[in-house]
Amino acid sequence: MTRILLMETPEVQYADSNGVQIAYQVFGNGPFDIVFAPSMVTHVQLQWQIRPWAEFLRRLSQLGRIIVFDKRGTGMSDRAVGIPHIEERMDDIRAVMDAAGSERAALIGTSEGGTMCALFAATFPERCWSLIVWGSMPRVRFASDYRGGFTDAELCEDEAYLDAHPWGDRQRMEELGEWLLPGGHAIDKQALDNMFLAGADEKCVRALGDMNTDMDVRAALPAIHVPTLVGFWAEELPHIVTGSKAFADLIPGAMLLELPGKGHLPFGSDDSRAFAQIEAFLRSSWEGSPMTPESDRVLATILFTDVVESTAKAVELGDRAWRALLERHYATIRLLLARYRGIEVGTTGDGFFARFDGPARAIRCAEEITRSVRPLGIEVRAGLHTGECEVIEGGVGGIAVHIGARVAAEAGPGEVLVSQTVKDLVVGSGIRLKDHGLAHLKGLPDEWRLYSVADSAA
Repeated sequence: MTRILLMETPEVQYADSNGVQIAYQVFGNGPFDIVFAPSMVTHVQLQWQIRPWAEFLRRLSQLGRIIVFDKRGTGMSDRAVGIPHIEERMDDIRAVMDAAGSERAALIGTSEGGTMCALFAATFPERCWSLIVWGSMPRVRFASDYRGGFTDAELCEDEAYLDAHPWGDRQRMEELGEWLLPGGHAIDKQALDNMFLAGADEKCVRALGDMNTDMDVRAALPAIHVPTLVGFWAEELPHIVTGSKAFADLIPGAMLLELPGKGHLPFGSDDSRAFAQIEAFLRSSWEGSPMTPESDRVLATILFTDVVESTAKAVELGDRAWRALLERHYATIRLLLARYRGIEVGTTGDGFFARFDGPARAIRCAEEITRSVRPLGIEVRAGLHTGECEVIEGGVGGIAVHIGARVAAEAGPGEVLVSQTVKDLVVGSGIRLKDHGLAHLKGLPDEWRLYSVADSAA
């Protein structure tokens, strides 16, 4: 009898995340909470049949209270319509934590779960006291400033392989099993196959792969200010080795852990060194964690709007009518901010300044603002940028705010413009963006690539 059989399979519960049911389990006890976000496809019930996986969770449960869940579209969670984007998936973490009564937790993310956890830690620092990223990449595609990514030729080769070996193909599943559980027992690899095939179908796996391929979270990583451990096996795929090092370079104060061996997950090897390092890091981080979290810096999406040709409109209407129009304009925007979870920061004349915890919501709010004010006889322009902001007495400041204002200044009547960072973070959201070209933003160095939201002026 193995040690893992001593632990019963936890009860499956469900958290509501904006109408989507997310399956999760809670088990273990201890002084702190840990949220575990594993790789792309899971099944919270069947994961317990994979002995190395179950043993890892059992050992974690001796440290604290563990929360595991199936990402939307996989496992026992609701199947997704379209590609679930990173913002929705961060909402799922928050929904599961709320349902489990967890105010703050350490986040452990493996593979693509690492990207999601890193963004959560940057966006909601008050909910996270520690972060572990294992075997993950902040960007998948090769770029002039990220040479560790997959080239177009490599991506084409990978696409051809997936076409020839669809999800469930024997060769593909055997290779996947050897990557995740190198040298593992055949029983465990079969259990891994069973979990994968029950957790997602071919269409879902392709959609998730597309989302991950096009995403780039590097610009968000400097906003992480919790203790962070970035780990990987030395014989991991070269792209992931490079990606792990990029994570550690971009997150302030992050600890990089390279362990001899092969595999992709921290429990892929029989070697217990990975867990020992994770345990030591969690214990030391918890001991140094303040009782009241400090969140004076946060990753936010900044929205600026202003009325086009406002001076001419004010002259046309006169002071009293112009003030009445502005009040209706402000009331419309405030209603939409409430709908899209935006926070009003301030107004400047006819301009509006707000922040959001997700760029996709911010874009959709900006689009609706441009449409909703037209019946008032005015046009507005809008600009958005995502970056690290300093929280100052309920407001926000910093270079990201200045960039957002400069992006808005480049927009035309009824147009919504976004920065490259915003574009990289809304992959999979269904938002269509068009290249607006390079722009010199006043007071900022270099040229900035901007994108317009397609049909925003229609």
